[in-house]
Amino acid sequence: MTNPLANRLAVTVLVLASCMAGASADAMTILKDICRVKGQEENTLHGIGLVVGLNGTGDGQFLPSMNALAKIMTVTGEPLGAQGLTELKDSKNVALVAITATVPAAGARQGDKLDCVISSIGSAKDLTGGRLFHTAMMGPDKNDPTLYAFAEGPITIEDETVTTGRIHDGCRLEVDLFNAFTLDGKVTLVLDKNHAGFGVAQYVADQINQSPDVHQSTRPLAKAQDQSNIEVEIPLPYREDPVSFISYMLEVKLMALDTGARVVINERSGSIVISGDVEIGAVVVTHRNIVVETGNVVAGSQFVGIDPAETSAPKLKSLIEALNSVHVPNDDIIDIIKGLDRNGKLHAKLIIE
Repeated sequence: MTNPLANRLAVTVLVLASCMAGASADAMTILKDICRVKGQEENTLHGIGLVVGLNGTGDGQFLPSMNALAKIMTVTGEPLGAQGLTELKDSKNVALVAITATVPAAGARQGDKLDCVISSIGSAKDLTGGRLFHTAMMGPDKNDPTLYAFAEGPITIEDETVTTGRIHDGCRLEVDLFNAFTLDGKVTLVLDKNHAGFGVAQYVADQINQSPDVHQSTRPLAKAQDQSNIEVEIPLPYREDPVSFISYMLEVKLMALDTGARVVINERSGSIVISGDVEIGAVVVTHRNIVVETGNVVAGSQFVGIDPAETSAPKLKSLIEALNSVHVPNDDIIDIIKGLDRNGKLHAKLIIE
């Protein structure tokens, strides 16, 4: 009969077959799935502005908010009177906010509209019902004086955090914003963090140089610069049309990549993903009244061996199976794996998400 407790506590262990030793020779991936072209990155615009129209939930006597409101009134032709900022001490319907908008990696054109996120930076209790006053948006470089966009519009509160909201299509670009992806007749490929490595970078460069659809030179076009970046020279026939060359190059097929043994833990879901046949060192694991030994078990001892038939180094998968068999909770198994890593007994890279 199936034990419901065991089912509930069982750790999700996913063995990635494409990364295991002896993987099928026809397991392939495409270059564009593991890298990006340098210059194709998101950019963040930012600004500081005022939300108006709140129902008494604004900043009140928060001085920076009062200063911002006074400046706006001066610019719009309604300067403060002789009493100065004291005239604004009861301005509870306004709030000082930070505004951010993300320009996609592919860039955007003048006139394009982006969503922007609004966050209170003063004493406002609730932005519900508020509207962002016309605000200038600057670029990510604080030394760049370019005005990239204007943001304004009604705020939508999307969750229980009422001091943060979103304006859909609230940020309008005033200039084109694109990153250059070629430099001096070259393009750089950036491996994603899960594939970065000296071996992978060199393999990718070799495959580009050996691809008949890409390589049109008597000398190598691609060179690995480090574990993440591969610099590729654009052939002369494509210098005026680099997009075509890049599109061909990104379709280069790669054999299943060996990125090394890894263990990825998602603490929120309790899942454990093991790539390859991850080994662990000989160690004794104690958990409450349970003792599990990963080395050779002495006959008659109180220890439970995780894999008595295993003649090589013990496997993490076997340890997890042994812990599951005695109903050790997910959180405790994750803590045990972390302990193995701290003690140098986990022969793999541990990634916590």
